[in-house]
Amino acid sequence: MVQRQFIALLYGWIFILIFILASSFILALLLQFTDVSQWMLSWIAFAVGLIGLFIGGLITGMKGKSKGWIIGGLTGFGFSAFIFLVQYLGYQNGFSMEQSLHHLGFIFAAVLGGMIGVNLFQKDSE
Repeated sequence: MVQRQFIALLYGWIFILIFILASSFILALLLQFTDVSQWMLSWIAFAVGLIGLFIGGLITGMKGKSKGWIIGGLTGFGFSAFIFLVQYLGYQNGFSMEQSLHHLGFIFAAVLGGMIGVNLFQKDSE
């Protein structure tokens, strides 16, 4: 049971990593070749992050098959902890208040995805 949930977490984190890297590349191209302002791009990046964490939580919930809100929360918290460690250890900066609120939104999106993912393909036991 614990091993299945850990593997589900890995699937979610790997998806999030690939999704964020691919979307970062696309957003960089968008910034380079269009006249999108940096302010608008930050909101687009936030929305893309919410979508990525939601889908990552969904995948984690589908693979974990139980305790969707916990496993989704661990998915979102693990992502936020990774970003914090990179930012703190690599750049000697903690989270600002705005970043903290964004990461709370990311964790909430992953929790919601985990809850939906657990119940998405569950068959009735009646």
